[in-house]
Amino acid sequence: METDLKSGRVLVLIDADNVSADVIEQALAWVVAEIGAAHVRRAYGTAEAAVKHQALLRRLGIRPMVNLASGKNSTDIALAVDAVALAASERPAVAVIVSSDSDFAPLVLKLREFGCRVVGIGQTGKVGAEVAQVYDRFVILTHQARRGRSVAATVPTRSIDEPIAEPAPAAVARKGRGRASKAASAEEAPPGRTPAPVAASMATEAAAVSPPSGPRDRAPSAQTPGGDGSEPDARRILEVLPELAAGQTVALTDAGQRLR
Repeated sequence: METDLKSGRVLVLIDADNVSADVIEQALAWVVAEIGAAHVRRAYGTAEAAVKHQALLRRLGIRPMVNLASGKNSTDIALAVDAVALAASERPAVAVIVSSDSDFAPLVLKLREFGCRVVGIGQTGKVGAEVAQVYDRFVILTHQARRGRSVAATVPTRSIDEPIAEPAPAAVARKGRGRASKAASAEEAPPGRTPAPVAASMATEAAAVSPPSGPRDRAPSAQTPGGDGSEPDARRILEVLPELAAGQTVALTDAGQRLR
């Protein structure tokens, strides 16, 4: 199978607006190492992306295809149009699309009709499970900007014709729980209100760090829930604001007036 892949022309079409510079470099290195060549090398993106990556594109021999954005997905459409035209004229053995975008699924199907194998290369954290299933083979590369150099990608050991394995049910469940937990923690309270757990924590911390009042500046006992002039603690605060103990929210202005 690898012999078949290395016997024809290879297209490498990069969505430069979708992947980072070091992933572009890793992707081209992977194509040359695994497939043997990259005859057509094009990177599609905005003028800003072309200027930003010009040194990299020049060094790797990648032709920048500048797209003056005229609407949503205009760069993706430019890449797709060129891919179909090249597939019809070049009749490549392999077309490599470097992007994590799921919008290229119809393009993958069309390229396969031209008789070429379609390989996808995406970036960690941007690829959905449904994206990889469309391609004959899909490789995920990790962004390595902090290391200051590109590293070799971990290449799947399966054949290009071998179906991509579905994720284990347990792994999917854990991932789902993780997303639900993040969504819950990110949920915003209504305008002007603070979530009950946050308000309780704020009140407890305020009580813990409040300096003791001296004999001359001690507030009247009416200002404290206990009525004895002592500093309020979490228990007294919850007595004044029972909504917090019930998991309800209290407007900050209301809470401040009642605590005073």
